[in-house]
Amino acid sequence: MSATPRATVLASGGRGYARHRYRAVLGVLLLGAVLILLVPLARRVIQHFSLPLQYASIIRYQAHSEHLDPALIAAVIYSETRFRPRTSPAGARGLMQVEPATAAFLAKRSGGTAFTTADLGTPRVNIAYGSYYLRYLLNLYRGNMVMALAAYNGGETNVDAWVSSVERTGRRFTVADIPLAQTRAYVMEVLSKQKAYRAKYARALGYG
Repeated sequence: MSATPRATVLASGGRGYARHRYRAVLGVLLLGAVLILLVPLARRVIQHFSLPLQYASIIRYQAHSEHLDPALIAAVIYSETRFRPRTSPAGARGLMQVEPATAAFLAKRSGGTAFTTADLGTPRVNIAYGSYYLRYLLNLYRGNMVMALAAYNGGETNVDAWVSSVERTGRRFTVADIPLAQTRAYVMEVLSKQKAYRAKYARALGYG
């Protein structure tokens, strides 16, 4: 049996190497294409879970109706429930954690006559009441965001007492003057997330 010529062996080996290299290059190109497609998707997924946003159209509508920053409404929802509606041990309900007694007060104030507690489980209704309450508090505290947010979390009675105590010293009330750690952290988080929502969801929230 005759031996295979050396030239034939080399040519065969060269073709095999070329095919292997071609497949390797093709694999790298395909992997690169997949990564190009997946990276933006992964970023959107991470963004959604780290800073979620739902019901953008409802938020925009209520922001316009109540003359509020839509990013503020989104930030309050994030700080209250991370956009996962629930009922708190204290009875606050829905996305913006509106208490039934507060909602009943707001319904009466706004002329609403068909309010029921069950309505707070509906995102559209809950965001409407939460936004109306934010506007009420901002008006009550003459546009002072820190006071309004502190009252949203800690109650008007507490905030009135804190502000009165600080003002007797001749100072202006700030976040640092909030004695309850939970409320202080809440106000700081909302203000921080308001900026984050404005930056990350400019188009969805109607800024551009």
